[in-house]
Amino acid sequence: MEAAQELPDKELLSRHAQGDEQAFAVLVRRHRERLWAVSVRIMGDPEEASDALQDAFLSAFRAADRFRGEAQVTTWLHRIVVNACHDRLRRRKVRPATPTEDETLDVISNERLGRTGGAPDHASRTEARLDVRAALELLPLDQRMALTLVDMLGYRVDEAAEILDVAPGTIKSRCARGRAKLLPSLTHLRNPASPRDVTSERGGANPS
Repeated sequence: MEAAQELPDKELLSRHAQGDEQAFAVLVRRHRERLWAVSVRIMGDPEEASDALQDAFLSAFRAADRFRGEAQVTTWLHRIVVNACHDRLRRRKVRPATPTEDETLDVISNERLGRTGGAPDHASRTEARLDVRAALELLPLDQRMALTLVDMLGYRVDEAAEILDVAPGTIKSRCARGRAKLLPSLTHLRNPASPRDVTSERGGANPS
């Protein structure tokens, strides 16, 4: 097993296809963390993400003998995970990717939305996450996938293109269209209104 840990991905996959019972387990341990990050951000639900990742590993396990080395093994694995997530999203209409706890999406970052002012408080971040979740649900799945890889997970356009098996220009176009569709629903995040004065007549509490 120790010797297998040092082998490159392609050699491990080749050995697995030839019947090595340990090679695929090494691959899984080597890439599981990153693949889990992809799955959970696409699915938006840990349980669904776990099921999708299990589906993907099973597919990869069975399809190893069909790997032709035209892409990196890690790209091949990412593509299988994305496809597994895609299938589950279509079948079950699971919520799209959403940030976890204190994370924020690049698609609502200051640079993308042109927000001014100081950092938002926890309540504002929570409200923003809910707004982004609702907006993402309106996007076509291909645009959601592209935005998830590029804006949420930080993949380069060419990497996302390899994973989704499309041209880089297609990724750019999907991201651009997705962001354009998101912005009208999120314009209120550009310059959040100041908190209402709860002591005024319009704020609800009357000092008198």
